[in-house]
Amino acid sequence: MTEIVEKQEEILEQLWISKNERNKEALTYEILGVSKNSQEILELKKGGMVESDDEKVWLTTEGEAKGEKVVRRHRLAEKLLVDVIDVSGKEIHETACKLEHYLKEGIEDKVCTLLGHPTTCPHGNKIPPGPCCKEDVKVGDKYVVPLSNLKFGQKGKIVFISGISEKNLQSLASMGILPGAKIVVKQTFPSFLFGIGNSEFAVDKTIADAVYVRIEKD
Repeated sequence: MTEIVEKQEEILEQLWISKNERNKEALTYEILGVSKNSQEILELKKGGMVESDDEKVWLTTEGEAKGEKVVRRHRLAEKLLVDVIDVSGKEIHETACKLEHYLKEGIEDKVCTLLGHPTTCPHGNKIPPGPCCKEDVKVGDKYVVPLSNLKFGQKGKIVFISGISEKNLQSLASMGILPGAKIVVKQTFPSFLFGIGNSEFAVDKTIADAVYVRIEKD
């Protein structure tokens, strides 16, 4: 993706947030970081995404719809980075800005489903819902959920492990509790007991909350 196209998406994102979350319909060229006759603005106007005058730029109906999708991708990217990849600090926003441009239409719905259709990003901002959120209104076998959410007898495949110390992670790896391993829940109280192949493992709730599993049908 070229820098010009990326900048166009960033402009649409800024305008959408300004209008829908800050009640400000238009932004100046200075705030957007472009000039009145910049290629980015000219291309957006040509595509029917924005309108402008000598001082400000605002979204068209088509541009608002596009801007919402860009915001959705960015906030899903942030959620993915925090919940799955365990990124923190300034890196969250900076990395999400790059990642959002590569979450093509359709792929962000797969990410959304993977994360269980989150409604807010790590900063507490609303994630605009997509078609997948409307189709899948409850937790089901398509979702990735913590091991602690599974019931007795349910089966699944470990997708990722997040939010635990390196020491605990190494301990789980040494037992074969790794992404890709298929498990079956054999007990949920007082501890979580699950089987992998011919072996059984008992873990406390902290670990069970950190192991994310895609539930499988029988």
